[in-house]
Amino acid sequence: MAFNPYTKYKEQSVMTMTQGEMLVKLYDEAVKQLSGAALYIKEKDYAKANVALQKTQRILNYLTSTLNFKYDISNNLAALYDFFNAQIVKANIHKDATLLEEITPMIAELRDTFAQADRLAKTK
Repeated sequence: MAFNPYTKYKEQSVMTMTQGEMLVKLYDEAVKQLSGAALYIKEKDYAKANVALQKTQRILNYLTSTLNFKYDISNNLAALYDFFNAQIVKANIHKDATLLEEITPMIAELRDTFAQADRLAKTK
């Protein structure tokens, strides 16, 4: 395999991220995939929508798997992730972009909250 400096840079970037930075990246990707899926559904490109929705579900499932349930907030986040996944499944089955457009701002708000928490943690 040929050496690709960009791939090496991306790999190094991920390896040096803090947990907060990684969490924000995951939320960014979820928002990106949901937005793309909504557009693909509107364009009736259901195969691409399905791929984007599956990527989002993998992200949400990963986020659920990293929760520490000795904290109450983890139960609340798990319930939210379950709700998001249920909406994604409904949107995929019914080819309904509005369901995705309803949850995308919620995920973006979670992203913003975690980004702010990460910034605050770095200042302490």
